This record gives sequence, C-alpha cells and structure tokens, in this order.
Amino acid sequence: MIVEELTGIRAQFGDKRRSEIVISTQDLGIADFITPVDMVVTLSHTGYIKSQPLADYRAQRRGGRGKQAAAMKTDDFVDRLFVANTHDSILCFTNRGRVYWLKVYEVPQGTRTSRGKPVVNVFPFEDGEKISAILPIKEFADDRYIFMATSQGTVKKTPLSDFSNPRKNGIIAVALDDEDFLIGAEVTNGSQDVILVSDAGKAVWFDEEDVRPMGRTARGVRGMRLADRQQVLSLLIADSDQQTVLVATENGFGKRTALADFRHSGRGTQGVIAISASERNGKVVAARLVSDDDEIMLITTGGVLIRTRVREIRELGRATQGVTLIALDAGEKLAGLEKVVESEDEADVGELDEHNSAPGEQDAPADPEEE
Repeated sequence: MIVEELTGIRAQFGDKRRSEIVISTQDLGIADFITPVDMVVTLSHTGYIKSQPLADYRAQRRGGRGKQAAAMKTDDFVDRLFVANTHDSILCFTNRGRVYWLKVYEVPQGTRTSRGKPVVNVFPFEDGEKISAILPIKEFADDRYIFMATSQGTVKKTPLSDFSNPRKNGIIAVALDDEDFLIGAEVTNGSQDVILVSDAGKAVWFDEEDVRPMGRTARGVRGMRLADRQQVLSLLIADSDQQTVLVATENGFGKRTALADFRHSGRGTQGVIAISASERNGKVVAARLVSDDDEIMLITTGGVLIRTRVREIRELGRATQGVTLIALDAGEKLAGLEKVVESEDEADVGELDEHNSAPGEQDAPADPEEE
C-alpha cells in the first residue's frame, strides 16, 4: 500500500524542481534594514550627543521661541551640529590620538527637549580620553585628507581612505610623544590654508601642500616651532584669506583680524604675533574662524557663560592689543571660546533677544572699548 501511494505521488508531482536552491547567499547586516534618512546630529560642549530626523527638526524649529535642538543645562550648549544620512559615518578623534567610528544610525535618537547620551558611554574611552574632533563622512574618497595637529606643534595629513575600515575599539590616528595630545582634526581637499595658533599669541599660516600625505602610523612633521612651556591651542582650516580669526585671552580680551592681514610665515616657524600675550592680556585660550553672522560663547573658570554676536567685536589690525570681550570678576579667567551653532531665533539668525537670554547666560558688552 505504501509503495502504491508513493508511486502515485511521484506520478502526480514528480515534475522538475521549480525552486532554485543557492548555497551562497548575501550576508545581511543591520545597515541593510536601516532606511536612508537625513538626520541632524548635535554634540554639546560637555559631551552629550544625539540625533533627530531632519524633517522633525525643521518642523520643531518653525515659529515662536524655544526652538533650540536640545534643552541644555545652564553650563552647556550645542557647539557641533551637522546633517548626515543614517548610512554615513562619523569619525571621532580623541586627545589621545585615537579615532573611533560611529554610524549615524547608531547615534542615540532624542527629541528637541532631550539632552542625548554622554559620548563617553558610546566608546570604550580610557581615563582622561575625550573628543577633540568629530567629522561626518559620506564617502572615504581618495582625494580628501584628514589634517591633524597636536599641542606640541606636530601636524599630519593622512588620506581619508586610510580610515575606511572601522574597528570596534578604534585605531591610532597619530602617534603622540609623552605629554603631547591631539588638539584638532579637519577634512581637507589637499590645497587649503592651515593656521596654527599658540597660547603665546602667535600664529603660523602655511599652505596645506607643504605637508605631504603620510600613513596612519607616521608621527607627522613640525607645523609650528614653540618655545618652552608653550603649546598649540587651535587648528584652523581656511578656504580664503577673507575669513577672520577671532583670538581670545585669559584676561577677557580678544580681537578679530582678517586672515589677509597675516603673512605666510611657513611651516615649522614660530609664526607672527596674532595678539600680544602680555601681562594685560594673559595667555591666549582660544582662536576660531568666524564671520559677522556667527555667535560665540565665552566660558569663564567660574562657570559663567556669556553669549555674544561676532559682529559686535570690531575688526582690528594684527598689531593691536585687542578689545574687552568679557568683564571678569576678581580671580576669574576666561577658560574658552566656542562658536554656537544654533541661534536662539532662527527667523533672524544672530539677532538675540537681549532681554530673554537663556538661563545662566549674560550678554557681553554691546560696545567693547578698544585698548
């Protein structure tokens, strides 16, 4: 009976197999299930990171006040914001000279009112390790470079394609000497202007072509010659000499000078004076490329944040002393200066309501007195 039934089944269904059985199939990863969407990624000054869909972010920012991307603490603000696709990569460089990878879809998502997640909880950082630069990367093109600078004046240019193979625990981007640390990293096209600013108030301006491309294991070349107990504070990558450099000192003074007023001092030199690091000014604490439409946050050692418009700081020549950026209390120093990427009023960027500053912020003097 079994033989008869099986014979009948074979006669009825014994045609050629229609399904194709393939041994090798495509390996699917988590990225294959992520819909390509443009996201707004923000990193706060104290290290909180989050992402929002661009469509939601724009909708939240229309009309009325209270349109910041995040509800920051009084001692925090957003100083890094960029739009990237969920499938783009983010390179995070640390002061220890290491680089970590993060896909945009891996960035914790939040709402307008959320602060995000501490970036130190995203990567396996060592004690004392912190983010020095965060760069969104759409593709690891061969004609793009990562330009890095260290506190001891070493610079290095590595092809962007050398960072195309992510490692979970990160890799060394630049080998550092003892007591040296990475102060910045930028994506360049190979022919831009590089400016290094030291805490002694000097600036070196040279062409990017003066630094040859080198591999990840190389230590780099001398970008700026420093005297004892001096260090490089800022790495600036300029597209033209019409941009302005804002330099701030620890005693609350600073000045804004057009890059064209500087001269090409050449790589490996001590540079030219950007601002006098005198007893009156104190050491330089920060330097940034700015425009009239930018806003800056001045941060004091007492934890006070003062937000002001760059257009209120008059442009001065390179040889001048500078103007008062902030009136400091006794015993206080200016600890840092950062560009604020979000204005309080998107309808008129830069025009803050002086009577409605965010909690913990004060307005800088409207008419700084030139010394």
